[in-house]
Amino acid sequence: MKERARPAPLPRLILTDSVYEAVKELVMDQHIEPGARVNIDQLARELRVSPTPVREALARLEMDGLVIKEPLRGYSIAPILDAAAFEQLYEVRGLIEPFAARRATERADHQLVKALRREIDAMRKTIDGLGPEKPLGYRDYREFAWQDARFHEAIAAASGNELLGETLSRLRSHLHLYRLYYATGIGPETAAEHEAIVAAIASHKPDDAAAAMAEHIRRSQGRQRRAFER
Repeated sequence: MKERARPAPLPRLILTDSVYEAVKELVMDQHIEPGARVNIDQLARELRVSPTPVREALARLEMDGLVIKEPLRGYSIAPILDAAAFEQLYEVRGLIEPFAARRATERADHQLVKALRREIDAMRKTIDGLGPEKPLGYRDYREFAWQDARFHEAIAAASGNELLGETLSRLRSHLHLYRLYYATGIGPETAAEHEAIVAAIASHKPDDAAAAMAEHIRRSQGRQRRAFER
């Protein structure tokens, strides 16, 4: 893995959200190795904050599935997905997301289509701003990760099935996947596949929307699998 400069120290007075993003960056860029124990006091000194916002950040990262809390041992960084977990994650996505796209299309209105296209437009701007010439870290690519997650979660929410939306959100798959793959040039293909999904939703064609989502999940799995195997 390429060596990247560690994030600059943060100001003493800082919001919890900023500490959360700073710690997440350390995890996503693997400055703290997968499986490593987290020394809260040392991390607080490095970020120039008290231990309290660091603990709050770690609690949020535990909900994201990026850290693990063990009794009497504290926090450690969650391991990178292994091959079996990777395949299982995509099996679940392949089951629930085409169904979500079908149901969302049956219930779709102009506002949903507008919101989804707004995410695609934002994603394309993010892609254009990255450029192929420089190594990417989480700070560069996190907007793309958020846009991707919001797109999929909006469709799940529009399905009308609250449990389905909660299930997809709990997977937090974008965080695990981007921890490994956000620098592999996947942006343009992802945006184009999202556009195909929205076109089917806008045309009120549930079968086409489900098929477009299934194809997107299949292609995404193939891209990520190739990166994973490398």
